[in-house]
Amino acid sequence: MKNISKYLPKHSTPPLDRIADFSVPVFADESLAQAAEKLTKVVHGGYYLADNVFAWGRNMSMLDDEDFVAAWHNNVESVDDQAVLWRRYVLACAAYHCIHLEGDFVECGAYTGVGIKTIIDYLGGVNFPKMFWGYDTFEHNDSMLNHPMPEHGAELYERVKAKFEDYAQVELVKGFIPDAFKDNCPEKIAYLHIDLNQAPAEIAALDHLFDLVVAGGIIILDNYEWSAYRPQKLAEDLWFEARQYRVMPLPTGQGLVIKR
Repeated sequence: MKNISKYLPKHSTPPLDRIADFSVPVFADESLAQAAEKLTKVVHGGYYLADNVFAWGRNMSMLDDEDFVAAWHNNVESVDDQAVLWRRYVLACAAYHCIHLEGDFVECGAYTGVGIKTIIDYLGGVNFPKMFWGYDTFEHNDSMLNHPMPEHGAELYERVKAKFEDYAQVELVKGFIPDAFKDNCPEKIAYLHIDLNQAPAEIAALDHLFDLVVAGGIIILDNYEWSAYRPQKLAEDLWFEARQYRVMPLPTGQGLVIKR
């Protein structure tokens, strides 16, 4: 495998006495947002208030990583993209690990492509040394179990393709999982991110892709620890239990598995 050290972001050494705070209080209930904002006035240390997470006394490592902050800022397209900062950094750190392994990168549920592009820009940009496969329907209809997203529509696929016009290593595949994997699937996978918002499709993705993940590869389940997506968690727990794995729940709502 090629030497990938030149693609790695440089370590940022922050001041000992400076810890950042982060607040993007996206809540459906405005009174909840206001109450959370009041609490930020009485907590100490770095706090994170976003994406249904309120944590304090944290180092806020994601904001100390200058290369990540640049990649994140350059790709944010909405307040929702801003709010998932911690989730994005989990993906970026997983990608940093997986870039050293044999195999391609895969995201099931590419949507607007912001997550893929943030990772690629963090790890070399147009010189990113891996193939990155992005699967999605890019549209929605009432027959689908997952809920529609704001950008779903007939034009989304072409918009996302245009976003990666200069990224030859990105392969976008439009279609339903698992059918989309036919003739459009890597032989080995180092990094697998699944964000399909419904249990049957996520289990189908695991059925087809898990055995392709190399030892040491990382699987991230975006919705695993969110109670609104509990059917996915329950289905995935049974799936992984049958293979003697445990999903690590993260405070971001994600779940993480390291392939052995």
